[in-house]
Amino acid sequence: MRRIEAKYSRYRDDSVTALINAAAGRRPVRIDVETAALLDYADVCYRLSEGAFDLTSGVLRRAWDFHRVPARLPTNAEIAALLGLIGWSRVERTGDTVYLPEPGMELDFGGIGKEYAADRAATLCGQHGIAHGLVNLGGDVRVIGPQPGNVPWRIGIRDPRDAGAIGIVALSEGALATSGDYERCIEVDGLRYGHILDARTGMPAAAFRSVSVHAGVCSVAGTCATIAMLQGDAAPAFLAAQGVDYLAIDGAGRCSGTLELLHAAS
Repeated sequence: MRRIEAKYSRYRDDSVTALINAAAGRRPVRIDVETAALLDYADVCYRLSEGAFDLTSGVLRRAWDFHRVPARLPTNAEIAALLGLIGWSRVERTGDTVYLPEPGMELDFGGIGKEYAADRAATLCGQHGIAHGLVNLGGDVRVIGPQPGNVPWRIGIRDPRDAGAIGIVALSEGALATSGDYERCIEVDGLRYGHILDARTGMPAAAFRSVSVHAGVCSVAGTCATIAMLQGDAAPAFLAAQGVDYLAIDGAGRCSGTLELLHAAS
């Protein structure tokens, strides 16, 4: 996990991400097989989301500051200026190079990096003979078999508007990941704006408070949850098409989905 963080963090000047972004509008950057595979997966997510999930949309953080006090909404002009730098379809890739054609464009692996790290850590644990365990990265969980005695792990799904859990899921395999509007957000005039931003509009996803997804690996669970947040009314059909179980909590706090809960909050 430290290796992946160092390699793809946008906060490090020596990361792959920093090298690619620094070369925007200047030259292609040579990449290794691992990075090429992540970009291939990002391309799949972009197409499945119809452009809402886009690794070049990280530039929107220049307008959306979720740590600013007091909170403020970006202007339409600020968002419009950044939308011109977004466009996965404009990224030029060969088998071993990637090129951002316009200065100021960026790649940001934040939408897939944490889940990928959880999967890699779980895979390495399994290869070293660990039969019972789980990897938990900020609520994105990858299970390594059940607990000893074939007992499932009990994983709580956070209530997006309260300190407790809205339900508990029993898992013996696979992964559970949640996307929501509560970890990084601002409130302005009584309305909440979360950090999951639609690359097509520059605006936060607004249909759901959170979406939790159970899938075979954390990468799929995490990206399906994020894309579902962005899909709005189309989310149930999208998740059904991916063959994953989910729990969606809408703006009014109503729960729906196919994920079986051991306990639901009253």
